[in-house]
Formats: sequence, structure tokens, C-alpha cells
Amino acid sequence: MEQSNQKFKIPSVRVNKYWAKNKKLLLFLIIILLIGIYLFWAHFFIYYRLEQADLSPIDRQPTYIIGDNQANSSNLVYVALGDSLTAGVGANKYEEAYPYLLAEKLSKDKQGTVSLKNFSQPGVKTNQLIAGQLDSAIDSQPDIISLLIGTNDVHGNISASDFKKNYEYILTRLTKETSAKIYLLGLPNVGSDGLLWPPYNYYFRQKTRNNNQIIQALADKYGLTYIDLEKITLSAVEETYYSKDLFHPSAYAYQLWAQIIYGNISK
Repeated sequence: MEQSNQKFKIPSVRVNKYWAKNKKLLLFLIIILLIGIYLFWAHFFIYYRLEQADLSPIDRQPTYIIGDNQANSSNLVYVALGDSLTAGVGANKYEEAYPYLLAEKLSKDKQGTVSLKNFSQPGVKTNQLIAGQLDSAIDSQPDIISLLIGTNDVHGNISASDFKKNYEYILTRLTKETSAKIYLLGLPNVGSDGLLWPPYNYYFRQKTRNNNQIIQALADKYGLTYIDLEKITLSAVEETYYSKDLFHPSAYAYQLWAQIIYGNISK
């Protein structure tokens, strides 16, 4: 009877030895699983919040004539290219978007009219801007062009090499096929800390910084003006800077952008 009890205890002893030997591995696997769940949820939350906020594109006209429309006044054609940030998503009306605010400032400065043509479309990447906006911009025979594109390349995991290739193609055509003054707007950091949880806040900021370095290098190569919007977003007060989706800028933020851009144009 005693021998039977000893045999019965042997499997239990083996299990205990197995657990003692492998508990670190099991603990490691549990930690990895928890980290994976957190990363999945943090990434899912970004785009779930954007969808729930449901910021609709702002209605806008193909062309806005801003300023004194007298026969003897000058007429400046300003073309704005980009994505939702240039389309004014996050503002209450298009007149609060930075291209419109910039056109108003240019009109007062030139004491004439400014024809604003904003070809931007929410959600586009550099390759989609090439397909959907570039020809129209060139056909408009612009005097001034502002280009703000790349945020969706960052969040769409477009490689740095593809981003550079697309961006340079845009600049090659704009510089060769127009006589416009072209202003390259650096990518802002978009997304509040309440939306971008670690490590995604650091990840997207680093990708934004990398793309901005590409834009700056291309600005130097083509002799164009680079306007930094990254610094202001790093120092922004989130309560006033972001719209309700915590990603797109508010009307207040667009006003700050217009001031910065105009300050560089008017130098």
C-alpha cells in the first residue's frame, strides 16, 4: 500500500519540477501577450476615435475671390495642395481653414484680389495627390503654391524612399511647369497624447520628423522655402489646439498656422 502511494506522487513531483524550471518562460510569454493586447488596443483606439468623432469635410467652393475686386486691382492666384489639414477638417467652416486665412492676409498685403483654389482632399497620400491634384494645380497657372502633404503617408506606413520619390516628382513638375513661388509646409505633429498612447506618440513623431528632414532637403535642392509647422505642434496647448477628434487642428490652430506661413511669405 505504501509503495502505491509513492508511485502516485511521482507525476506531481515531476510537474512541480517542470513548473520550477519553466515558470520564467511562462511569465515571459504572458507579459508578451499582454503587451501585444495593449499595442493592438492602442492602435485600434486611434482610428476608432477618429471614426466616432465623424468630422465631415467642410463644404467649399472651387474658387474663392478674396479682397478688392476693382478693375485696377492686382489679382494673385493662390493654389493650396494637400490633405484634410489643407481642406480645413476640424474647423467649423472653410473660412477658418489656413489657406483661406492666408489668402485674406495676402489680399490685404497686396491691396488686391486673391483667387484661392484649394484642390486638397482629405485622406490623400503623396501618390494620390499626384493623381488627383497636380494637373489641376498646374493648369491654374498659379502665382503662389503651398504644399502640405505627408501626414497620411506617415500613418499609412509609406516608406521613406517612396515618400521622397513621390514628393520630388511633385516638386519637379511644379517647378518646371509653373512660374509660381512654392512654399513647402513641414508636417505638423498631429494627435494629442489622449489619442496617441505610448509608444505610438513617439513612433509617429519620429516618422514625421524623418519625413520633414526629407522635405527640408528637397527644399534646399530646389531652392524653395520650407516653413516649419512641427515646432508649434510640439509646444501646443492641447485643449485649444485640437478639434473634437483629438487629431485634426482646431480653428484656433489653423489661425496660428496662417500667421506662421504668412510671416515666412512676407519676409
